[in-house]
Amino acid sequence: MSKDDRDLIAYLKDFDNQIKNMKMEIFKIIWFMRGGISHQEALNLSPDDRSVIHHLVKENMETTKKTGQPFF
Repeated sequence: MSKDDRDLIAYLKDFDNQIKNMKMEIFKIIWFMRGGISHQEALNLSPDDRSVIHHLVKENMETTKKTGQPFF
């Protein structure tokens, strides 16, 4: 296997991992929004929008833990 082949395989594996991470982010958003956003709408979110939503979810989870209130 040539260096170019190994580089291509490494690039494709990295790309695959990025896709899996994005899917995980999107499904977390859908789950936490409890139907407030569809799969297609979540896919159309920009990376910045997903980041903001992720931050808000994280804040709300921390607040829930601190207050002892049920999350679900």
